[in-house]
Amino acid sequence: MVALAGIAVVFVCVFGSYLLGGGKFGVLLEAAPFELVSIGGAAAGTFLIANGTEVVKGALGDIKRVMSGPQWARQDYNDLLSLMYLIVKLLKTRGVLALEPHVDNPDQSALFGKFSKIQKDHFALDFIADTPRMMTMSMDDPFQVEECMQRQLRKHHAELHARAAALQTMADAMPALGIVAAVLGVVKTMASINAPVEVLGAMIGGALVGTFLGVFLSYGLVAPIASRLNQTYGQDGQFYAIIRDCLVAYLQGHSAPIAVELARGNVPTILQPSFKELDEVLGKLPSDPLAA
Repeated sequence: MVALAGIAVVFVCVFGSYLLGGGKFGVLLEAAPFELVSIGGAAAGTFLIANGTEVVKGALGDIKRVMSGPQWARQDYNDLLSLMYLIVKLLKTRGVLALEPHVDNPDQSALFGKFSKIQKDHFALDFIADTPRMMTMSMDDPFQVEECMQRQLRKHHAELHARAAALQTMADAMPALGIVAAVLGVVKTMASINAPVEVLGAMIGGALVGTFLGVFLSYGLVAPIASRLNQTYGQDGQFYAIIRDCLVAYLQGHSAPIAVELARGNVPTILQPSFKELDEVLGKLPSDPLAA
């Protein structure tokens, strides 16, 4: 809703001030369709040229985040902290071999099945599963494991932020593409230099619409969309940092309550449960991590 309000403010202020200042919409409405095809088509083409298929699909698919916001909500963070509490408790009481069947087949795991949204996130499952697999290969040094997990996070985050960067690159190109459209309009006008002044004025005005649309679409829509995507990616990245911190805390010898408390600090402030709230959530979990 906030994004919709922002878009409305942009359009109302820009076009409202133009209208109140005595501007006529006739020239805009007549020239806009042709200029939009020129600028929008060229921008879409540069977007496709500059990016691979995965980035294009990801960027277009993630535009909905502008309205919906980050993927993970308050309850999801509580669920993740609960899951990590159960995992660390299971590791402390029964060892890594007790967790192995669950990380090898998380889709049918009773442990992961308690938290269906997390169970559907393939990166979260793989991120959780890789560390116990490393432990079974005698890689249990906390510093090495943390560095390995951090590299995975950096790669994952870079792949996501590439989507927003692709949109930002397109936004950066649009003002120049607007100038290209305007120059073509001027060329068209110069070919009709013997036309009456009224006709030439309308043609020049139509050409300048291209410059206006290029700048307006870039800074009024596309660039803010790219910025919002970056914000959502950054916030969602904290979700996976919780997994890292809990498993590293286990390797450092901490108990399950201490591990989740250390990880609680990674929850975004507006979604972060208090110490008391988290304690109440964990208190409702079964004493046996594998209990139904």
